[in-house]
Amino acid sequence: MTEELTAALLKFRDERDWAQFHNPKDLALALNIEAAELLELFLWKDPSEANVDKIKEELADVFSYAILLAEKYKLDIKEIILDKIQLNQAKYPVDKAKGSAKKYNEL
Repeated sequence: MTEELTAALLKFRDERDWAQFHNPKDLALALNIEAAELLELFLWKDPSEANVDKIKEELADVFSYAILLAEKYKLDIKEIILDKIQLNQAKYPVDKAKGSAKKYNEL
């Protein structure tokens, strides 16, 4: 699935000659800006009041820039997520972390 999404994003980008703007720094900045726009949808509201259609749009932007950034560094999205889960399993063992919102160094 990620290969299909990456290919679609690259096609869209390349048809517009936007690769020149998609250096890693600017992709990271764009990702952060889109994440802030996602946060803004929840500002001063109960989560149930957030507009789901706008959440979908902003979340799509976040995912898109993350995928493009991963592509820049030739990172396998599935692999890096599974690796991070494995790291977090060691930092947050079930017997200490279950039901707790504490950070690993506070468990």
